[in-house]
Amino acid sequence: MSKVNSFLIPNVGSLPSDVQKAEKANTLVKGEKSEFKGLIDRELLQPQVSKKDVGPEVNVSAHAMKRLQERNIELDGNEYMKLKEAISKLRSKGGHDSLVITNKAAYVVDVDKNTVVTAVDKNNMNENVFTKIDSTLFMM
Repeated sequence: MSKVNSFLIPNVGSLPSDVQKAEKANTLVKGEKSEFKGLIDRELLQPQVSKKDVGPEVNVSAHAMKRLQERNIELDGNEYMKLKEAISKLRSKGGHDSLVITNKAAYVVDVDKNTVVTAVDKNNMNENVFTKIDSTLFMM
């Protein structure tokens, strides 16, 4: 049994020399800067984004969620950010019930509530009539 154990368990006595080699290899020469330190400095110098810069979250109504699923429209991060930007622009121009058209789909948005009310995929946009909207924004 001891032969099996010594075979499976490495010799612990050799570890300090390996650790010493690793420490020596990772030691900086005087005046040399650590890549890790540079990475930390770059991250800390990045401007911090506050909630007011990002704006409110975009909500999706139950009806819009159903339409997204039925029409196989994927509301990915890029599309979400387009809607968020669109709502911000529409709010600044006085929009309330707006149509936002992207490369993927058209969305009717309640700007005051930051909510997508419904969605139509690109292939079915041609024949649809959009009513009760006061503004339109193309976000291509």
